[in-house]
Amino acid sequence: MFWKAIFLGILEGFTEFLPISSTGHLILAEQMLRGLSGNPNFSSAFTIIIQLGAIMAVVKLYGAMFWPFRKEFYTKILPVWLKVFVAFLPAAVLGYLYRTEIKTLFEPRVVAAALIFYGVLMIALEFALRHRPAKTASMANIGWLTALALGFFQCLAMVPGTSRSAVTIIGGLLLGLSRIAAVEFSFFLAVPTMLGAAALTLYDTAWTFTIAEWLTLIAAFYFAFWTALLVIQFFLRYLRQYNFVPFGIYRIILGIIVLLALR
Repeated sequence: MFWKAIFLGILEGFTEFLPISSTGHLILAEQMLRGLSGNPNFSSAFTIIIQLGAIMAVVKLYGAMFWPFRKEFYTKILPVWLKVFVAFLPAAVLGYLYRTEIKTLFEPRVVAAALIFYGVLMIALEFALRHRPAKTASMANIGWLTALALGFFQCLAMVPGTSRSAVTIIGGLLLGLSRIAAVEFSFFLAVPTMLGAAALTLYDTAWTFTIAEWLTLIAAFYFAFWTALLVIQFFLRYLRQYNFVPFGIYRIILGIIVLLALR
């Protein structure tokens, strides 16, 4: 179980911030590895909780945005966080109300369908919007209604295989954000979203974990953090020169492979 968890931690860190669905990849990987633990509560919770490791990479890279003891925090940074909080609310409410129904969607066919659908949409948007200039170049300039709209886009990612990063970025592009602004806002929106999801999952299931399962979870968390730290830096450099089409193609190919394997 331990080495499976390490692999899944690295996979989580690699996929969390790319628009290819970390949850979808973890579900597929767990199917290939024939499960992670005999405890079904641990297996289902693991996928959600280790995402916190990747989220902590955002805290590491953007440390100044999380430090309230700076002169400009309350004038420049706090307004951004308030907009992130507004964007977080739709997923917080709907995720809590429908958390039982959402868990029933965690299966390969749903993942494959979502991978293909949003892969096609991502490619189509890149071509449709390639000549349209961005209205909002910086995350700091995102408006309140835009932030709320991005929050509703994020709710689409409750279906595994969709990718929280992908739908937030797609929503951002449709609403006139630049690629960098959309991606960075998705980074920050991930922090309260995944903190809330992990806290709710721990509240529901933590009491069923053994000591060995806790140690396994901590190890996977650690590897997810360091992998995500490298991937975020690569992704931001990539976006300064290239678009999302390769990620869309990858999603479609993976989705088709999964559907063929399930026949």
